[in-house]
Amino acid sequence: MTQRLIFVYNAAGGLLPGLKNMFHKLLSPATYPCSLCGITYGATQMLPEWKEFIKSLPMPVDFLHREEFVRDYPQWRHQQLPAAFTATASGELTPFIGAEEMDTTDLNGLMRLVHARLK
Repeated sequence: MTQRLIFVYNAAGGLLPGLKNMFHKLLSPATYPCSLCGITYGATQMLPEWKEFIKSLPMPVDFLHREEFVRDYPQWRHQQLPAAFTATASGELTPFIGAEEMDTTDLNGLMRLVHARLK
């Protein structure tokens, strides 16, 4: 049974990488490698509509950066990112939304996709 959702950014975490990511996204959005970041974040913070959507979901939602995901789930290190997974209480992951889908949607499309898959 699904216990939580995990969204994984195709970006490094931390202050310095975060600043680099912000400038890359602003200056060259077409070459920015994390579509999940691009559609759910403004220049510096999570978009309010995405934040509210996440709060409305019937389960906890976690967000991991690329290196955190590989550290916590090394068996998934070759997974194309960004992506989302469902996780069981024992930590087993199941792909939920793949990179191709993330790369071809917008915020409203992502929210619809999450709702449809949770039903």
